[in-house]
Amino acid sequence: MFDLIGKIVEVQTADMMYVGKLIEIGEVDVHLESESGWVIVPVERIMSIKKKD
Repeated sequence: MFDLIGKIVEVQTADMMYVGKLIEIGEVDVHLESESGWVIVPVERIMSIKKKD
């Protein structure tokens, strides 16, 4: 998953999908830079992270 850092990804949670550049994967949070600003998603909410096609 660390190979996705710097790439545009889709982060899926149970109720939302976030799209943006993956900046950081931490133990607690994942940080994305999206068109609307920074997005911080708690790791426990994430169902999947994949490269955007």
